[in-house]
Order: sequence, then structure tokens, then C-alpha cells
Amino acid sequence: MWQGLRNLAVRWRRRAALCALAALGMVALRVWPHEPLLAGQAWSHAVHASGGELLRLTLAADQQYRLPLRLADMPAALPEAVLLYEDRWFYWHPGVNPLALVRSAWASATGTRRQGGSTITMQLARRLYGIDSRSVGGKLQQAAAALWIEARYSKREILEGYLNLAPFGGNVEGVGAASVVYFRKSAAALVLPEMLALAVIPQNPRQRLVGDAAPLALRAARARLWQLWQERHPDHRRWQADMQLPLHTQGRASLPFLAPHLVDLLLREQQQAQDVQGEIDASLDLSAQRVLERVIGDYLRARADSGVANASAMLVDTSTMQVRALVGSADYGNAAIAGQVNGTLGRRSPGSTLKPFIYGLALDQGLLHPKTVLRDTPSAFGAFTPENFDGRFVGPLPAEDALIRSRNVPAVAVAAKLSRPDLYDFLQQAGVAHMDTREHYGLALVLGGGEVSMEELVQMYAMLANGGQWRAVTYRGAAAPEQQRRLLSEEAAYITLDMLRRNPRPDTAAPGQPAIAWKTGTSWGFRDAWTAGVFGRYALVVWLGNFDGAGNPALVGVDMAAPLFLRIVDALRAERLDPGPVPRALPADLRLVDVCAASGDLPDQACPRVVPSWFIAGKSPIKRSTLHRQVWIDKDKGTLACRQGPNTVARTVEAWSSDVQQLMRQAGLPLRDSSACGPSDTDSAPRILQPLRGVRHLLRTAHPEPLLLVAQAAGEARELFWFVDGALVGRAAPGETVAWKPSGPGHYTVRVADSNGQADTREIEIDLVP
Repeated sequence: MWQGLRNLAVRWRRRAALCALAALGMVALRVWPHEPLLAGQAWSHAVHASGGELLRLTLAADQQYRLPLRLADMPAALPEAVLLYEDRWFYWHPGVNPLALVRSAWASATGTRRQGGSTITMQLARRLYGIDSRSVGGKLQQAAAALWIEARYSKREILEGYLNLAPFGGNVEGVGAASVVYFRKSAAALVLPEMLALAVIPQNPRQRLVGDAAPLALRAARARLWQLWQERHPDHRRWQADMQLPLHTQGRASLPFLAPHLVDLLLREQQQAQDVQGEIDASLDLSAQRVLERVIGDYLRARADSGVANASAMLVDTSTMQVRALVGSADYGNAAIAGQVNGTLGRRSPGSTLKPFIYGLALDQGLLHPKTVLRDTPSAFGAFTPENFDGRFVGPLPAEDALIRSRNVPAVAVAAKLSRPDLYDFLQQAGVAHMDTREHYGLALVLGGGEVSMEELVQMYAMLANGGQWRAVTYRGAAAPEQQRRLLSEEAAYITLDMLRRNPRPDTAAPGQPAIAWKTGTSWGFRDAWTAGVFGRYALVVWLGNFDGAGNPALVGVDMAAPLFLRIVDALRAERLDPGPVPRALPADLRLVDVCAASGDLPDQACPRVVPSWFIAGKSPIKRSTLHRQVWIDKDKGTLACRQGPNTVARTVEAWSSDVQQLMRQAGLPLRDSSACGPSDTDSAPRILQPLRGVRHLLRTAHPEPLLLVAQAAGEARELFWFVDGALVGRAAPGETVAWKPSGPGHYTVRVADSNGQADTREIEIDLVP
């Protein structure tokens, strides 16, 4: 007897050891490092607009619609409903449920309603490993694979894996993709009747396939699940009325394909980042996107006879820098215009759209204020001789008018006076990529000699709205990491926008109301027509042209791009999609100061009319006006009298320099020349206009070009004498040029003098370039 007891004890110890060893093995399998259950699986991407609307659902690499979704991101009722309908003992069995298998075999043998015997884990194993379970051998293989999965992964991991791979009809797999395909929403947004419908489809997807109308088989299966659900959740009977409503579903054939260029951009970013996250939230406002697409389409159809067939546009919320609408081309599907190319990322000549930033830099460097009078007169800047778009010159005009009217010569003259940062530095700080050297562009950069993308340009205009702070745009719903740097002072940005708001609309000849700050641009050769600006809370840039760079005389910014820009603004406001600007306090160092209207300087007693102008405290130039002088006019003859007499009357006249006087005479403008009575007591000395001060002049070794010397003079001077390093090099009338060829690189002293000995001197540097 004792021997039998000892043998029994030995057998129990062996069994306990085997059980312990098995348990240890199972623990080792669970804790041993292994890949995630769905590692290497191919996934789709669902891109949603800011309002949750589906923009596109992509196919995975294996041509399935399959979106990754974590169990924690699903509504709790969804996995509960699936387990209630498919596998109530999921958390209790080891992967195989013998009772369910027996029940399924008995139902098949007796001919009663077919019941599945596979557990959730077995179904996952079949889909994960491609097992054919229709035979006895296949069923055993499926069961073994289920046990292997249960040994290595937790129940939550297994349930999550199944819900991501479960069949939902056709090439739709997983609850993530099924939610988007059939209900056009993410799984997190599903309501209980929709979740119950999805829960019953995997058991028989061919009969319960959701299309435009839910089949009878789907509704019947959902009703059975609803009865089970009420037993478990009696408090959910409030859904009874909703369960009686028709189940509205959609199919794969009607999946949307919206905002294609922006979606392509986001998908490319996702691919480059190797991010498998299935849901992508875009920053796009679908209502604003539809407005831009509709207005652009209508506009191009109305202008079809002009030969202009393509356009791009970008709308950015300046408060968040989120892209609210993006049209990369007029027609994504039109191969004739290369419609799939995203024009917002292409690099093109910006024309005059960069001019506002020249004036903004000049405001910050104390070179001007809005009413500073600039000269639009024939000028040369070394070998560069800019001309205005209309081929004419208008003489003196305020800086804000020069900007609004897009006069080239004043803009180049202002840019030539900029110190660091100049326009080249500004563009580099604004993130403009692929720039050549500073010497490559020279002053031609002012007139669009470089290239920028629409994305870069809209960031610069948004910078003005953000008080001089540059920030990068984002295409995603979540705010991008803050990247900002100051490019202009708050005061300079405010004044620049204020000047642009005075730009009159071509359709009304008056500034926009509510305010619109905008600027046009036309590239050389009529290849690109631009308009960029700020209104309400938005920055908007539009472009018209051809992706192949072909020119078209119709591609003029103010004629072609400005009307489209303004139509988009009007349409957005008509749809109440412009929330208005973010309230901002007036910058602290901004002052309104009265200046003489004709000269832009502080008024003296002779100034007949003053106007207000913005000044930046401690920066804006302060100078007393000396433009006006009093002369005596013979009342009978109407001619100039050099002294007061019994038949004379006093008049105030403008004593312009010789170059302006000559231009006014050529234009037929009335001009009373006071120089006949001798030189005035102010501004009578000659003044050098060229060569420019502070500019390093380049001399080409292969084809050296002469440096042009130009000066102006007031008073009686009729001839000016030019000296370089003390040697006479030429003589000319005021405003006329003298061509001088430097002997080589180096430092030179240029001096001009009149016959009375009054003179002006300028130091210049000349460098050799190939």
C-alpha cells in the first residue's frame, strides 16, 4: 500500500512539474520579444477635412481598403457588440472553444440553422495566415494557429487584430475602413445602430454586404443582435426608435475624391515619414475649397477666348497658418494642362508681388514713410536701367502711390538704398529655397528676377497680417510646431498693409470694403499673372499661366489675376466664410504726423497743403520741406517778375530739380520755372543721382560696360562738369548722362560741379566679375 502511495505521489509530482514547465513555457512565449500581431500589414489612408468630411480613402498596397485602428480608439460598444454576436466566451477560452465546435457540427448534421464554430482567434488566424479551413485538416491547422496566437499575444491584441482584418464585403477589411466606406465617418463617430450593423457583417459579408440600401439579411441580423444587446443593456432601449429607421449606407463606388492636390501632398508627406497612421486630418475647409474651385472654373470658362487655361490658388488662415483651401490646377484630370501638377509648389517669377516687402524694409530702416516723395524718372543703376510696365514715367509721387501703382523705377531706387537686410536677405529669412547668389540677381530681384513658390509667397503676405512675424503654413488639422521669426517690425508690417489697402479695385475704382490689401505681379514675357493679398483673417494668392512656361499677352496681373482674386474674396464673403480679422492693437511706436503733400517732408510756412502720414517713432525720416518758394508774377502779362512791384502778385511755386522739370515739360504739365531770377537759396547745388551710394558696382572683364553718371541741379545751372579722382571725364546738362569707363577695379571718388563751383561728391567701389 505504501508503495502505491509513493508511486501516486511521484506521478503527481511529475504532472505538477510538467504543468509548471508548460506554464513557464507559455509565460516565456508571452514575454519573449516578438513583432506586433499585424506587423508588415499594408494599410490604407483616410484623409478628412477640418469638418470631418472624407476627402479620400486610398487602397492599401494589396488593393484592399484597410485602416489601422487601435482598440482604445474604438467606441467601447463596437468590440462588445462583435463579441456578443461572434464569440461570447472570447475572454475565457484558450483560442479554441470545443463546445462551439460541437454545437456547429451538430447544427450542420441535423440541418438546423448553420452556426459557426470558429472563435475570434480562429477567424483571425485564418485571415492572418491565409488558411483554408473548409476541410478537416484545414480546421485543425486553424485551431493550432489560434492556440499559437493565444500563447503569444494578449486578448486585447487579438481582438484589435481581428477588428482590423475582419471581412466587410468585397475588398473592405476591418471596422476602420468599413466605417469610412459605408458611413463616411471614422469609427469613433459611429452611433449604436451603425455599430450593430457593422458587428453582424463579418459573419456573412456576401449576404449582408452594405450598399446604397441595407439588404434584408443585414437588417434581420442586426435585429437579432439588438435583442441580445437589450438584454445586456436595458438602459439602451432609448435607441429603439433609431433602430426602426432605415439604415442609410453608401458604397465603394461613390467614395469621394476631393481637394486632390492637397490630399496628394499629405499622402506624400505620410509616405516619406513612413507613418502607418491611417487617419489624416487635413486643415482644409471643404466649403472654402468648393468656393475656390467653383470660382476658378467659372472664371476660366468665361475667359476661354484669352487662351488662358490654368490657374492655382492658396487660401491660408493667418491666425493659425492652416491652409484652408488649395487648388493646384484648374482641372486635376486634364492631361492637356498637366492637371495633376500642383502649381502651388512650382517655382515661378513673382513679378511685382515682392515690392511690398521692399517698402516694408525701407520703413524699418528709416528711408521713407508712406508720403515720402519718390521720383519716377528715367534712371540707370549701373548697367541696369529699369522701365515701368507702361513704358512711361510719372515724375514725383508718394511712396504709397508708387507701391499701389507698381512703379518700377521708384521700387528699384528704394531697394538700392537698403542696407542689410536687403531684399535678398529678406527672402532667405522668409524661407525662399534654391536661391542663387546675391550678385546673380542684382537689383533685378526687385522686379521678379528670382523665383518663388506660391507657398512661400503666401507665407510672406501672412507675415504682414501677423505683425511682421513669419510662420510656416501647415496642411494638417493639428497645429504645426511653432516656427516663427521676425522679418519686419510690427509698425512696418502695419503700414505696408495699410498702403496696400488703398489699392483701388479695377471694377469699382475704389478700395475694397471691407478692406482688402492686395498687390499684382506680371512676370517677364507674360508667363505668369499673380495677385496676392490679405483680407479678413485670410491670406490669398492666385496665379494664372501655363505649367510649360509659355507666354501669353493676356497674362497681366492687374487684368487677369486681380479680377479672379477679388471674385474669390467676394464669393467667400457672400458665403460667410470670412470670420473677419483677429483684433490687434495699434503698434506702440506708430504716430500720425502731418507732412507737406507735395514734398512728403515736415511742412514749412510756404507749404500750401498738408496730409497725414504714418511715422515710426525713432525711425521715420524727419526733414523740413524746402520744395516751395515764393515768386512774383506780373498781373498783366502773367510772366515771372524777379522782384516785387506795384503790378505784381505773390505766388507759391514748387522748385523741382532739373530731372523732374524736364519730365514735366515732356509730359506737357504746367510748370513755372523760377530759375530765371537766379538760384534759390535752397537745393541749388547739383546732386548726384548715379552712381548709387552704398552699392558695389560690378565690371565684367569680358564685356566691360561704361558706368553712367547722372546728376540733377536747381537754379540757373545749364551745364555740369564730371570729375573722377580729380580728372575731368565729361560734361552734360542736368539730368543727362555721361558714360565713363573705369580703368579697373578699386576705389574711386566721383565729383560733379556747376559753373558756380557748387558740387556734390560720391565715393564708389568697383569689382571685377567674369
